[in-house]
Amino acid sequence: MSTSQRKARPVWIPPSQPTSPLSPATGIPENTTDLLLTQEMPLVAPSRRSRETGERIIRRGRPAVPARRSRVAAEHRPLISRRFRTQAARLLWGAAVPVAVVLPLMLSPAAGLTGDFVLEMSLSTGLLAASFLVVVVVSISRSSSLTKAFGIERLIVSHRSFGMLVMIMVLVHTGLVIADDPGRNLALITWVHAPARARNATVSTLAIVAICLFAVFRRKLNWPYEVWRWIHITLALLALVTAGFHVYLLNHLIRDRAMRAWFIGISIVLLVTLARRWVVRPLMHHDRRFVVQEVIAESPVVSTLVLAPRHNWQPGLRFLPGQFAWIRLDSARKPWEEHPFTIASSADRPREVEFTIRHVGDFTRTVGRLRVGAQVRLDGPYGDFTVDIREARPLLLIAGGVGVTPMMSILRTLSHRSDFRPATLIMAARHEQDLLFRQELRTLATHLPLQVVEVLSAPPDDWPGRRGRVDAGTLHSVLRTRPERTETDVYICGSPQMVGGVLAGLRRLRVPEHRIHTEQFDMI
Repeated sequence: MSTSQRKARPVWIPPSQPTSPLSPATGIPENTTDLLLTQEMPLVAPSRRSRETGERIIRRGRPAVPARRSRVAAEHRPLISRRFRTQAARLLWGAAVPVAVVLPLMLSPAAGLTGDFVLEMSLSTGLLAASFLVVVVVSISRSSSLTKAFGIERLIVSHRSFGMLVMIMVLVHTGLVIADDPGRNLALITWVHAPARARNATVSTLAIVAICLFAVFRRKLNWPYEVWRWIHITLALLALVTAGFHVYLLNHLIRDRAMRAWFIGISIVLLVTLARRWVVRPLMHHDRRFVVQEVIAESPVVSTLVLAPRHNWQPGLRFLPGQFAWIRLDSARKPWEEHPFTIASSADRPREVEFTIRHVGDFTRTVGRLRVGAQVRLDGPYGDFTVDIREARPLLLIAGGVGVTPMMSILRTLSHRSDFRPATLIMAARHEQDLLFRQELRTLATHLPLQVVEVLSAPPDDWPGRRGRVDAGTLHSVLRTRPERTETDVYICGSPQMVGGVLAGLRRLRVPEHRIHTEQFDMI
């Protein structure tokens, strides 16, 4: 095993540093414009040896275009394109959900019935359950455009919410079917005398109820994540297959041409989604194999995994700062086990990808013990917790513990791009040894307009920094010094309790909701 202790990380220094007061309009040094327009400088980056020795050894690359031109012409136009694509994806995906829910109700023959209210409601709730089931599957299918449009947090919340709605609709549907003719239909839930269509409905219902109960009581069950995950997936497939057989064997709605077309349509959507997730992506993304270059011990319980492409022809992992990817180890014992982690490295270095990981379980402890040359697979990138799909505004980054990982990716990328927008990083931790990347952040703060505020909830007696938690008082003392307070984009990453407390403080200070972006641990 090759695990090195973290030494002073060499920081990529922008060719032109902000040595004069910042422009209040742009956040860029006032005397920087002419320099950026006229001066051509080489593109520099730290070498591999500088990582291992801590010495500042510079590797020179191809000549760069002038920094101003590079930052505006090369970065700004793709940035606008990314924003447009994200907004377009948000509109299209947002419109697809109500259409998927309302369309079958409009097409259903039940819409024309007026005499049997119970029958109408049973058909409607069954169709709603089918529509919600499609939303549940698609929302968690790892679609890059979907995660970039709404963010992984919103998608997981939607996945859980629509999953509960599926269970409610299925139970109401079952109750209404029985209520329509109790004497005859009550026998449908008895396995011995029930026809095949009813047996499939029973299995699907039980599978859906089990999925929801296991999700609600996941913590109390204390199952390993991978065990829970595969039970969840198996029950979901069972529910989908048996629900499809129930509709087919019932041979009721599918006799209507419009409803038959709708059922065929959602079946195709489900099949394509599942095939893309479980077959196409693993087969097509053969270039997502990486090898371990180094494992750096940031602290006794935190390690940074440094990865490089397995082959020279691989392009690396192109991502936006703040996004995450799924890591899967090439393990014979658990070949399908994978977990999501935020990328910590600069987005401008796609061939050197870093993940800073806290050892909290079997998988993460295994990652900390990986040997140099070990192979891993990456699936990503995903997420909208990034500055690249929004306008270039001043930043307030708030991190709890290892939640500093996406913030480091953002700051390292800003440094590589010579992006001098004002930024404040609030790092919250329990103990001083839990504060990560302190030396690198000090160096970054000398070359970027970056302010670092450290807050400890259990500080030593001689701690000179702030004490307590990141509450409204701490946020007020930081934000009151910022004239662009209402124009600041706030990024928060940490535990659900930490994120919730910070959100409460920001709301008390009336920070606009659309300026606040969050990513929580333990969402998946």
